[in-house]
Amino acid sequence: MLKTVHPLLNSDLLYALRQMGHGEDLIISDSNFPAEGIAAETTFGRVLRLDADAATAVKVILSQFPLDTFVDDAACRMEVVGKPNELLPIHNEVQKEIDAAEGGKFKLVGVERFAFYEKAKKAYAVVQTSERRFYGCFIFKMGVISPDQKF
Repeated sequence: MLKTVHPLLNSDLLYALRQMGHGEDLIISDSNFPAEGIAAETTFGRVLRLDADAATAVKVILSQFPLDTFVDDAACRMEVVGKPNELLPIHNEVQKEIDAAEGGKFKLVGVERFAFYEKAKKAYAVVQTSERRFYGCFIFKMGVISPDQKF
């Protein structure tokens, strides 16, 4: 255990987050996502696991992961097929965690299902959660930490 590091952030996940640079994408997926196959095409090359629901996973990841302030789509969600503007409870829960971590600066942007898969293949890594609700899949773009940020 480490001080101030949530115990759900296992060593493999911390290693991957530490290796990422600004502008790179991290996928947080539900348990139905084709994580193994897609992760094989990412920079990291294998799926990472975080045994929690999606909102908890986002909370603990965003405790270490800055979102990119230079783009409009730093936080994305997989759209509901046939209902791209529909927000499910899982989307609202994750938006609350984003707001808590980033002060309301980011809104989830919808990405069509198959476009989401293609973006995921180009990501740095895929984190598969134990989330069982449908459409619990998200893309986060890493930002930067300023030189004057306190630790």
